[in-house]
Amino acid sequence: MIFIENKRKKSEGLIRKYPEAIILDFTSSGGEEYKQFSPFYPHGDIPVPFTNGFFAKSVEGVWQGLKVFEDQDIDIAKFGIDDMKNIKRSVRKNGQVRGHRKGVYGSELLNYHDARKKIYLKTYAWVLDHKLQSLLVKLLQLALERDLVFLDYETNTDIENLKKPLSHAGLVKKYLEKKAPAIALKKTQPNLLF
Repeated sequence: MIFIENKRKKSEGLIRKYPEAIILDFTSSGGEEYKQFSPFYPHGDIPVPFTNGFFAKSVEGVWQGLKVFEDQDIDIAKFGIDDMKNIKRSVRKNGQVRGHRKGVYGSELLNYHDARKKIYLKTYAWVLDHKLQSLLVKLLQLALERDLVFLDYETNTDIENLKKPLSHAGLVKKYLEKKAPAIALKKTQPNLLF
């Protein structure tokens, strides 16, 4: 099985809770290999949704770049950030969020729910499909052998729960379980894998 846990938890507690599991840090401060799953990671050449000819370095760059505030419109400079720093845009500096622009030149503002599905999820899925396939295959092989624990700062895996930010590690879990549904059943029905 695959579990999502908060990175802030003490490692001793996680090891006690999951004694046989492999624990992997999917945050931007994780190890070189697995931090590639962070939305801040600069994969490059990521298409900006609803905008032909525009590309971003990271998923977070797309998300923050298309965000519209009371006092500031989109910021396409966020698309080009490749050091994982200074990507976020705050309400303290820019006023309340009005929505996300549907493309660089779009006139429509998407609400949080629609932006999550049409911008964030679409962009993150593109990265999984086009930039992380070899690493996903490795995770799939590991998950079929042992339990995995993915660490993330966010643990909300419910796409419809808008009260909390979405866990990108949870999206990776969903992706892998769709490829190999037996992963989710492994612990309760181990014979399905052999």
